[in-house]
Amino acid sequence: MNKIKELCNIYTNLTDEDVNKIIEVSSSIELIANLEECDAFIDVPSKNPEEAIVVSEGRKKESIYTNSVVGKKALRINEPGVIRTLKTGEVFKGVRALTQENRFVRQKVYPIYNKEKIIGVIIVEDDISNEIKEDFTIPNDGSKSKRQKTHQLMNLINSNRLINDNLESAILVYDENGILRIKNRKADMIYIGRGYNELEGMHYDDLSLDNTLFTNINKILEITEDNKVITKEIKVGNFYYGIKRILIKEEDLRVIEIVQDITDIKNKEAEIISKSVAIREIHHRVKNNLQTVASLLRIQGRRCDSEEAKVSLQESVNRILAIAATHELLSKDISDEVKIMKVINAIVDNAKRCFLNIQKEINIEVSGDDFYIDTDRITAISLIINELIQNCYDHAFNHRECGTIKIIVTEQEEFREISVADDGVGFDTSIDKSSSLGMSIVKNYVSDKLKGDIDIFSNDEGTRIKFRFPIKLE
Repeated sequence: MNKIKELCNIYTNLTDEDVNKIIEVSSSIELIANLEECDAFIDVPSKNPEEAIVVSEGRKKESIYTNSVVGKKALRINEPGVIRTLKTGEVFKGVRALTQENRFVRQKVYPIYNKEKIIGVIIVEDDISNEIKEDFTIPNDGSKSKRQKTHQLMNLINSNRLINDNLESAILVYDENGILRIKNRKADMIYIGRGYNELEGMHYDDLSLDNTLFTNINKILEITEDNKVITKEIKVGNFYYGIKRILIKEEDLRVIEIVQDITDIKNKEAEIISKSVAIREIHHRVKNNLQTVASLLRIQGRRCDSEEAKVSLQESVNRILAIAATHELLSKDISDEVKIMKVINAIVDNAKRCFLNIQKEINIEVSGDDFYIDTDRITAISLIINELIQNCYDHAFNHRECGTIKIIVTEQEEFREISVADDGVGFDTSIDKSSSLGMSIVKNYVSDKLKGDIDIFSNDEGTRIKFRFPIKLE
């Protein structure tokens, strides 16, 4: 109890109430060790956020520890789960760590609370040194003792986080002469699959998958002040490998090489690209087919005697071309999203072409925020804007020779807003215009497709129709 108080006073910012809580929990640490048949510890947060202090321990009968570790530091690089739990309260099970006596363990880490404050952690440990030895081969060739090589491996794994990050990769460690000194089982699997029988004692030049030479490694280190990391992807036969080389300036160490078989990843990437190309080709063909339909409707319109039928057919042509314009954009873009300004400008250009024959000077201005819109909503937005522009051309500038249409895009925190305004003659908003096909399309698409709402304002100075929709559909 006195030891816990002393350590907490020296190394931590815990209050007396916090310390008393730690002492209360520590009374059960031996029981926890016996029940779990593991070594158990209590660590508390140090004043240094990157480390903790061991304040209590419980030993199993055959403990892996030679000496007491009470008062020792637990560093983030050695025991990442401990520091993480102290900061977040998250429970960790199965996280690997390196003890103060350089042994590999698997930890369970649980937070200790005083009210809502994290004041420490309980750690339960299993020895996994044998698992590490099974995974790695450390040849004893007489140049160093096996104990020294094991210690070297521990330091390498600890300092480079190889255990936590790369056990699914091949790990090869070469000495200052380019001789392979340490390897793991994954290295055997990769190289034996390439026809090698035994890797131990082989030279770097014989194992290099990309035909780099050990002399080149030394040349790089000669012109580099610090250690250097080189990453690359290579193809060998039908296989792809991701390689990370850590070049090190040490007396007995030169290269740590991490090799990962990424063949499946590359094959899937190629498959995705192939599908993307196919989808783009589909969009291109849909655009062509829609343009063909529009051309047929134009021909039909020219043969009609009824002016009303001609107008209806032309409106249908405009709608079809608006949809075709979106498919043209999608045929040129690989992603599932398109910039909204691209969509609007495409619709505007299409509208200008469709109304070339009118004897009026109508200017269309587009301004505002640009953002990505998902492909599911592009067609709906295209049709809405097309209808609003067409309404302006058809009704806003009666008995006028010129006019301006302004399309303004606004990006808000949770919504996107688009308004189409004209400086035309306006109309009486009290008169129900929902019976017209154009406004029916606009209102239905805003509410059903975009899950949004629409506002209409009009007077003798012009009309503004504004619709907004949520960023994400529910």
